[in-house]
Amino acid sequence: MDHPPEDTAARSATDASPPSDRRRWPRARADWPLQLSLPDGRFEARVRDVSRAGVCFFLDRPVSLMTVLSVELDLPVEGGVRHVSGQGAVVRCEKISDRLDHYEIALFLSDLAEPDRDAVESFVAASGAA
Repeated sequence: MDHPPEDTAARSATDASPPSDRRRWPRARADWPLQLSLPDGRFEARVRDVSRAGVCFFLDRPVSLMTVLSVELDLPVEGGVRHVSGQGAVVRCEKISDRLDHYEIALFLSDLAEPDRDAVESFVAASGAA
């Protein structure tokens, strides 16, 4: 099983290294819709980036830390798209700006089929992410 990204679990206020230096898995920028299920219904969010262990997305409402939610997305793969679905826990939720009611949310994917993890990892590698 993958472990939560190091930059979200026990981040020290004195740690000055950039988040990318602490991540276990490389990430790739993305811009696709993401369907998610919250206790008060289904919502569409926008993916910011993905990795084998997580997804970061934008949403028009905050989500409490450690909320477990279901996600679905269509991952671009060679020859089309692959429908990926799983569950994860919110490990970060930050308001984007004081003027917008939009949030950047990081989700640790705790329950994702290994073939789907492999497909995400292949996407990230093909994107040239480090």
